[in-house]
Amino acid sequence: MKKYISFFKMRFYAGLQYRQATLGAIIVQLPWGLLECLAFHTFQKVNPQAFPMEFSAVAAYIWLKQAFFVLFSVWGNVDQDVFDMILKGDVAYELCRPVSIYKMWFARISAIRLAGAALRFLPVLAAASLLPKPLRFLPPQNIFVFFIFVVTMLLGVGVTVAFCMLVYITAFYTISPQGIRLFLMSVVEFLSGSIVPIPFMPDTVKNIVEWLPFAGMMNVPFRVYSGDLIGMEMYKAMGLQIFWLFVMAAAGMVLCNKAERRMTIQGG
Repeated sequence: MKKYISFFKMRFYAGLQYRQATLGAIIVQLPWGLLECLAFHTFQKVNPQAFPMEFSAVAAYIWLKQAFFVLFSVWGNVDQDVFDMILKGDVAYELCRPVSIYKMWFARISAIRLAGAALRFLPVLAAASLLPKPLRFLPPQNIFVFFIFVVTMLLGVGVTVAFCMLVYITAFYTISPQGIRLFLMSVVEFLSGSIVPIPFMPDTVKNIVEWLPFAGMMNVPFRVYSGDLIGMEMYKAMGLQIFWLFVMAAAGMVLCNKAERRMTIQGG
């Protein structure tokens, strides 16, 4: 376990060096989040009966999405080095290490995402908390809600990374993973609630999406924080997060181990 923690630390500290890129992202995300809040506020004013969430919960959801964008984005935070390593054959060097490739890459990718979020979430949420009501980002209702929020955040990051690992592993089995990557990541952006929160989807679609692994990414922790997801529904969502994390991580390790046994690297 110590070696994987070391991989995590090295990539985490490396990710903290991109401060200027983070500043640029913050400058973009603040007005974007404000525009989203204004759009939903207008929608509520026009048709309040069709609004399935309290607006304060929607505002919290939007600002958390902007603050933790790099944690849950499956298309905007891809580690291209992993794809290049597989496609160019440099993965041979990884095979020489006395470690599990899957666990090592899982640790690295998690570190990249956490480092990016560590740099930007406080400025975004601090700025959003200064806005006038109802656009303001509000604190959680109590300490218990905050604790469950942190737990579901960690589970959500695990589910996101486990899914991304499956996308990376497809590079072992295809000539080019670009098509699969673009298709899956575009679909997941919608199904995870990144474009619109899942409660705004039609009931038929929502009832299906809530059982899929993608709902366990940003949808669950953000709705827990805002108080929109409570009681047994909250515990059911947490159970699904744990289930899908285990299933996707197990599938990823099996596929990765199978690829390692059948791998042929030319020229070396």
